[in-house]
Amino acid sequence: MGKNKLKKFADMSTFRCALQYPREVLLKEGFPYVGKWHEDFFGNEGGITLELGCGKGEYTVALAKSNPARNYIGVDIKGARMWSGAKEVEETGIGNAAFLRAEIENIDKFFAPGEVDEIWITFPDPQMQKTRKRLTSVRFLQMYGKFLKPGGVINLKTDSPFLYEYTRRLAELNGFEMLVNTDDLYGSGMADPVSSIKTYYESQWLSRGKKIKLLSMRVPDFSNLQEPDSSDIEKDDYRAYPRHTVQPQNVSSPDL
Repeated sequence: MGKNKLKKFADMSTFRCALQYPREVLLKEGFPYVGKWHEDFFGNEGGITLELGCGKGEYTVALAKSNPARNYIGVDIKGARMWSGAKEVEETGIGNAAFLRAEIENIDKFFAPGEVDEIWITFPDPQMQKTRKRLTSVRFLQMYGKFLKPGGVINLKTDSPFLYEYTRRLAELNGFEMLVNTDDLYGSGMADPVSSIKTYYESQWLSRGKKIKLLSMRVPDFSNLQEPDSSDIEKDDYRAYPRHTVQPQNVSSPDL
């Protein structure tokens, strides 16, 4: 492990805004803020928005800056990656943002029923071969339903045509209330100041000519959800390039 990564891990352990509870810590210690995020951590009654798979934390930080009356929590297991956002929060004194280093598979262990108002899922791995690992699958949606308040909103922002189509079919099959549904956010004129916030990875996809998709939805009933048939959805072929790499200009991109 490089010295720079070790330093970031050391920094994270000193940041008040960074809570580190990977599975082994969670099992050993439990989590102290379940049902107490407002009173014991944020010290206010503002609504809570989660960003799942927050990466460097740009979205979480930008959201917190844009709306000081609401609280924002970025979740990722990569501590060295989210260090960037956590460091900015610490240095600038942003009081309505936090970062939780934990596996998303255990996310229901960190919140009480109805404690979260909104979820953002930003550019997750589409998991084209493993339905259960998709962050918009029935497995994860039912997990979110344990702590999302009635009428809470789930947002998916993605570059993946596969994940967009899969999630759109799941929403249609289960009768979700669709608030936003676009396969070309910036070309549709539907972008607003919140959905227009761009992460590092989003900028990479846009530089490669990829269209950004957005689904915002309410789930009326998290019980008895059904998985859609996704066997005929065309797979994303541009994943052969690393997510952090801009596609070479002399290689044509598939039309999305």
